[in-house]
Amino acid sequence: MTSFEQIVERERRFLLPTYNRYAVAFERGKGVFLFDLEGRRYLDFVSGLGVNALGHAHPRIVNIIREQAAKLIHVSNLYYSEYQGLLAEKLSSLSGLERVFFSNSGTEAIEGSIKLARLAGHRAGGEEKSELIALQGSYHGRTFGAMSLTGQEKYRKGFEPLLENVTFIPRNDSDALRRAVNDKTAAIILEPVFGEGGIHECSPEFLRECRAAADRHRAVLIFDEIQCGLGRTGTAFAFQTFGVTPDVVAIAKPLAAGLALGAFLAREDLACAISAGQHGTTFGGGPLACRVALEYFSILEEEKLLENVCRVGAYLKAKLNELVDKRSAAIQTRGRGFIQGLQLDIPARPIVEQALAEGILINSIQDTVIRFLPAFVLEEKHVDQGMGVLSKLLGAGRARASRAT
Repeated sequence: MTSFEQIVERERRFLLPTYNRYAVAFERGKGVFLFDLEGRRYLDFVSGLGVNALGHAHPRIVNIIREQAAKLIHVSNLYYSEYQGLLAEKLSSLSGLERVFFSNSGTEAIEGSIKLARLAGHRAGGEEKSELIALQGSYHGRTFGAMSLTGQEKYRKGFEPLLENVTFIPRNDSDALRRAVNDKTAAIILEPVFGEGGIHECSPEFLRECRAAADRHRAVLIFDEIQCGLGRTGTAFAFQTFGVTPDVVAIAKPLAAGLALGAFLAREDLACAISAGQHGTTFGGGPLACRVALEYFSILEEEKLLENVCRVGAYLKAKLNELVDKRSAAIQTRGRGFIQGLQLDIPARPIVEQALAEGILINSIQDTVIRFLPAFVLEEKHVDQGMGVLSKLLGAGRARASRAT
């Protein structure tokens, strides 16, 4: 069997050095647990950065992959296949948005959303109706269009020039929104809950202002639900949690239970702005990924996992609040359901590394935030296990920080 050291050395020699990996290699998973090369078990609060919402190796997903892979994995979008239309119908019925385009990833879903908004803007107001409004602190992906909308300098630096005509405003600042949006605005794009930006929610009042501004100026309102959508807030789409419906919503991460699949959904009247040949994909919407995605939604419904997200998510929130009360290093909780963050006043990565050594997988973002994106099958006993370890580590971390000063 390949050793951990051999894996690390091979990657060091042949991969672009774009990842600051943790010192572990995983071989298999089951439910909310991952297992390393030596068979050691880890409780997973990261779930592949929100991808493995059903946990690892869900038996129904394993079976459907085996069955479909033996029949048909890929066929060009030049031809029809059975499951793409069925999945589009399912997404439309869940969202109320009538049209769907499938991509390989969330970033590609954002790119397609921008293209559609620009086409619709030109149709509504000519070529000058092309300006985009995004939020400071946001994250939308790594390709040029998505980076252009990402309101964090660390992701943009070194890649300029990016798209022109993008204005960034503060999250939840309705006055800044009203000043920024005008008749040249093609789209307003935002995450209802910031993911990489530190688990910050847009307020319902601000989202309603975005909806009103978009309507007033015939702009497209785009919600990026790549991380916060498809059940993570306790509803099928995050916009349903907040009570504001966008014109376009971009989704990905858990959609095909670990296979690469993204999509953007749009209102019917917007969808007619695009025609054959103006957008496309080689791999997006293949029969294997689409059939798995249909099974994902069946499992969500039949195993009542959205109810579990709400119940156990509230329990996780309560336990995180207990940490804030007990541990001075923990100063605030944010988020809801199974997208939550714990704000620290000490660096988060050392805590994450120590948790790894204790068999708990958590994630650090924005230097001082611990992010929780667990699988929807997480139970209260798993929360207790994770919070027990985290409480111990935060106590020790505060003591070290005090000695250092």
